[in-house]
Amino acid sequence: MTGWLGRGDVRFFDRVARLYDVFMPPSGTDWATDAFAFADRPVERVLDLAGGTGRVSAALADDYDPVVADVSVGMLARAHDRGLPTVRADAGRLPLRDDAVDAAVVVDAYHHLPDREAAIREATRVVAPGGVVVIRDFDPTTLPGRGIALGEALFGMDSEFVAADAAAQELTRAGLQSRVLDRGTVYTAVGRVPGAD
Repeated sequence: MTGWLGRGDVRFFDRVARLYDVFMPPSGTDWATDAFAFADRPVERVLDLAGGTGRVSAALADDYDPVVADVSVGMLARAHDRGLPTVRADAGRLPLRDDAVDAAVVVDAYHHLPDREAAIREATRVVAPGGVVVIRDFDPTTLPGRGIALGEALFGMDSEFVAADAAAQELTRAGLQSRVLDRGTVYTAVGRVPGAD
């Protein structure tokens, strides 16, 4: 389904890019330690998928080598202004080579991806064996999560929120060993790419 804001709500994010970080709190990275510990390889290179203005990458940059991938030109311009490496890309068709990164993270954006299956497939392709694909998003089964979903619907967004267990199942269907690391309004689901020696 494509709403009036376009696939993945791109028009909305292009329009609000200059103000996005004013209204969004800085990203924490407490979730990253446990998520990256699930990897069977050292995590250094991180793909921030649907990473927008680079809030997550900026928070990770002290310890990791992140790159922001997003389809919104406006959001990527803000990430570039932060000095972060960027690539304009649809999450379902990444212009990256196989095994290019050690981890791919989708933070506060999984619900915006118009084709989650393709995005997970591509993330799995570009993450090296033993690396991880991490989903951190709002759980629509919680009261605050339902409120966020309702708010985005009122804005005309195409958001499709999935609960923690459903996100982990989507990772499992893509051939990853998955688990839910934490639950609540925001959850973290992680899947490990098979094949590490």
